Amino acid sequence: MRWKKGMLIYNENAGNHKLARNLEGCLPVIAPQIDEFLIMKTKEKGDAHRFCLEYGEEMDVVFVLGGDGTVHECVNGLSPLAKRPLFGVLPGGTCNDFSRTLNIPQNVRQAAEALVNGKVRPIDIGVANDVYFSNFWGIGLVSETSNNIDDQEKNRFGKIGYLLSAIRTIGDNDGFQFKVEFDGKQMEGEALMILVMNGSFIGTNVLPFPMLNPDDGKLGVAILENANFSTFLELITMKREWSENLGSNSGVTYVQGSNLTIETKTPLDVDMDGENYSSQTPAGIKVLEHHLSVLTPS
Repeated sequence: MRWKKGMLIYNENAGNHKLARNLEGCLPVIAPQIDEFLIMKTKEKGDAHRFCLEYGEEMDVVFVLGGDGTVHECVNGLSPLAKRPLFGVLPGGTCNDFSRTLNIPQNVRQAAEALVNGKVRPIDIGVANDVYFSNFWGIGLVSETSNNIDDQEKNRFGKIGYLLSAIRTIGDNDGFQFKVEFDGKQMEGEALMILVMNGSFIGTNVLPFPMLNPDDGKLGVAILENANFSTFLELITMKREWSENLGSNSGVTYVQGSNLTIETKTPLDVDMDGENYSSQTPAGIKVLEHHLSVLTPS
């Protein structure tokens, strides 16, 4: 057996009613690789976080079958542990953005096979005001989009639901005053959105910014300032790649840093990995280099 002790956490509500098929796809692949196998079903929000905190240090490997919200809970349950197990992400949700960053197949059986036959990759984790994130931290338009998304729309249209929500949101967003300090440098102005990125996908769309790697010890910071609606759509649908020229013409600024402080004139709600929090700006954000070891395809 490859691992002595392992755990699978699954969210029965993720993935638009594909749970039975997803479990049938991954369990026959994973179970033979583990001597003592604990399978845990989440019944309410916070369960995945609690399972990781309670059992994580006993495990050699923890798999999660669910969407980005369940992955986010597991990251927050595993990251504070002194002894952190290997982490395997099986795409069982609507967008599965961080699994896409890790080049994991989006078919669950293929993903399970790729992970048990794959390699270990140390990745960075971001932390903002004591909350961990694997994919992104955001304020402004991205947070409002998450607030405005309709659950029925999400289940019916998948990633298109996020785009429809963004279309509804952008017309009502007046922008906000900000100040960003990163690695001894400072920027300030007015923005529609600020994204601090560790992963390279949002809403299944690959982000158009260069040098986004989850293992380089840096976070990408994208500031959408005076962008018009067409530029925003072109960026998130990858019909146009970010460049220095695009940045100067559209009000899109992109930088990198490992320690950040973000302040806004008025407190703003924060979105992390697609989850909205009661925490608000200001925020101190830093990268924890190679903090989790994840399974990825060879």
